[in-house]
Amino acid sequence: MDILYLLVPLSVLLVFLIGALFWWAVHSGQFDDLEGPAHRILMDDDSPQMGRQAIFRAISRSPVRCSSDRPGNRVPPDIDSR
Repeated sequence: MDILYLLVPLSVLLVFLIGALFWWAVHSGQFDDLEGPAHRILMDDDSPQMGRQAIFRAISRSPVRCSSDRPGNRVPPDIDSR
């Protein structure tokens, strides 16, 4: 029971410390823009913009195969146009 005299003030001090750190983070702008950096990673300005036809050609020449290309998989002719 005597340990409560130590743990209760320490827990209250910890709550105030965490509250002060959260207050500092909010007022210093840490939570202003949560999605901007995530979108900025995806925006690569170094490469030239590819048109729709160039993207289609790059995808169609890709060596990646789908599961319907494996032997033994029967695909109706109207679905697979290759």
